[in-house]
Amino acid sequence: MLAKKSALWYILCCKNKCILWGDKDMKEDVTYFIVETGALPEIFLKVAEAKKLLESGTAKTVKDATQMVNISRSAYYKYRDSVFPFYENFRGRTITIALTLENKAGVLSNALNLIAGGGANILTINQNIPINNIANVTITLETGKTDFNGLVNNIISSDGVNNLKIIARE
Repeated sequence: MLAKKSALWYILCCKNKCILWGDKDMKEDVTYFIVETGALPEIFLKVAEAKKLLESGTAKTVKDATQMVNISRSAYYKYRDSVFPFYENFRGRTITIALTLENKAGVLSNALNLIAGGGANILTINQNIPINNIANVTITLETGKTDFNGLVNNIISSDGVNNLKIIARE
């Protein structure tokens, strides 16, 4: 579940073992966890920052990037394929989100405009009849090259949106 307080989310990809939480009997499957940045060990955040510096061109080499964020190159290479921004993993994916909205004119329309404006393609929308002035809406969208993290933050911070959950992804 994504909470309104979050500014940035990361996914930790664990191969054959669990680093933070999860099932101790994982086999060859890759398991993903959505973890608030405040709960992550600092090394994961620094690796993500180093990757960002390299992608943006601020750092020309891995050596430069790791020096800028004060980590060893071995730590960078150890975790570089396991830590990445939330939206990066979901590019071109189909995601279903559940929204809890206040029953006010324009709230759903605003959420849909944010999704479309963010570059995501809306595939389906299912809205239930509002009960106690709360409407439950399920939206399936294709992310394309959408900054999904930014999109989620924009939606959950908009007026009338009480909650957002990612309920499925493909």
